Amino acid sequence: MESVIAIEGLSLAYERDGHRTDVLAGLDLTVQQGELVAIVGESGVGKSTLLRVLTGLAKPSSGRVRITTSDDHQHTPVALVFQDSRLLPWRRVISNVAFGLEWRGIPRTERFERAKKMLRLVGLGDLAHRWSHQLSGGQRQRVSLARALAVDPDVLLMDEPFSALDSFTREALQDELQLIRAETGKTVLFVTHDIDEAAYLADRVIVLAGAPAGIAATIDVTAAHPRQRHDPALAAAVRQLRSELSINSAAL
Repeated sequence: MESVIAIEGLSLAYERDGHRTDVLAGLDLTVQQGELVAIVGESGVGKSTLLRVLTGLAKPSSGRVRITTSDDHQHTPVALVFQDSRLLPWRRVISNVAFGLEWRGIPRTERFERAKKMLRLVGLGDLAHRWSHQLSGGQRQRVSLARALAVDPDVLLMDEPFSALDSFTREALQDELQLIRAETGKTVLFVTHDIDEAAYLADRVIVLAGAPAGIAATIDVTAAHPRQRHDPALAAAVRQLRSELSINSAAL
């Protein structure tokens, strides 16, 4: 199977006021087509920084990052879903979803047809003409996900997208993401601090640890899809993750 993301020897350091801070060091990671890989680790370890590198918002100090892209001009390499929805309050829902298509010169009718399709995919087909302030937190995150999917990215990056939601809404969106992934076959890199969420969603979980951070452990989640929350395989993965995080936290 072809790797969509290939990271080799990635290191990243910041220079500020003559002081160097090493964030990532010697990181090697590949993500296969259609795979969902979760990244966990302590706050500030560099999880979100890694996503910034993949989007081009941060430049690595050394190493190589390759994202295999489609030749189809209708695709975009990566799209990022943030912790907060970042919707534009002066635009209606459908216009928010279509926003990322505007600069690509896609005609308005086609933009809005694609936006409607993505809203149906995330279960908000009836809310296309509402304003963002009329939506719940979970609905806003669904719109944010629809906006990312509308540009048909080769890789969907998600930076703790459900962390600000209540537990009931969070679990509902986790289930929604499972269905969307099954329907679209998207490759997903998902950052979270929630171990249960990582195990429930991912094919593999990467543990980042250290200062500078590297990959401390890789855990395969063997639970069958669609996932069931009480699957013993998920419980086993969670126990292994807790053990790895505890070991690496104690080592710091």
